[in-house]
Order: sequence, then C-alpha cells, then structure tokens
Amino acid sequence: MKFQGRFLSLLFSAALSVSAWAQGANQPPSAAQGVYFVAPADGATIEGPVKVQFGVKGMVVKPAGEIVEGTGHHHLLINVEGTPKGDTVPADAQHLHFGKGQTEAELKLAPGVYKLTMQFADGHHASYGPEMSSTITVTVK
Repeated sequence: MKFQGRFLSLLFSAALSVSAWAQGANQPPSAAQGVYFVAPADGATIEGPVKVQFGVKGMVVKPAGEIVEGTGHHHLLINVEGTPKGDTVPADAQHLHFGKGQTEAELKLAPGVYKLTMQFADGHHASYGPEMSSTITVTVK
C-alpha cells in the first residue's frame, strides 16, 4: 500500500511539472488548422545561431512542386508582413523558403530584435494567408 501511495504522489508531481512546462511552451493553435513555433518562444532572448522549429496542425508538410490538397510547406518571414492569401511568397533574404519540407532551421541573425512570421503555403508557394501564419518576436544577443 505504501508503494501505491508513493507512486501516485510521484505521478501527481510529474503531471504538475508537465503542466507547468506546457504553459510556458508554444502550443498548437486551438483551431482545426494552423501553424505555430515549437521554438523559440515568443519574447525569448537568445544567443545565435537561432534554432527555429516549425509546427503545423490540420495539414501535412510536403515539399514544394506539386499542389496536393491539405498539404504545404513552411516559409519564414523576417521583419516583414505576412503574405496575403493566394499571393506567392517572395524569395529573398527576408522571405526564407523551406520547400524541401523542412520543419526546422538554424539562422545566423545579428544582435537585435526580430519579428519572425511563419507562413504556410501550397506546393507553388501560394500563401494560405493569415489563418496559416504565426508571428513571434525574439531578441538576439
């Protein structure tokens, strides 16, 4: 009986720890579909290089090239506004494409404050719009 009591106490402590961790972590959107930053956390102060991890809910990550309903790939927009729905995400130093289906990247950013927007788009880089984007702000030391 003592073992069972200790086990339940340990289980309860673990559940509290996981709950506390989850409250501080980036979470999937509550909607049926959406994108989110697994890392870094919004408002984080970090040292470079910056490791960015992308999450998606309700759709499947698929490399660019072919349009398949319910699929797409990530783009990372740095200090620029999101791409309107249906518009092609530009390809330049502020619009990074992850057309091979990557779900993480390492960025070399100079010290400063950055607005990072993840934009999900179809196989031809046409934006799914604000419903499939997420923005965070980070400070790089």
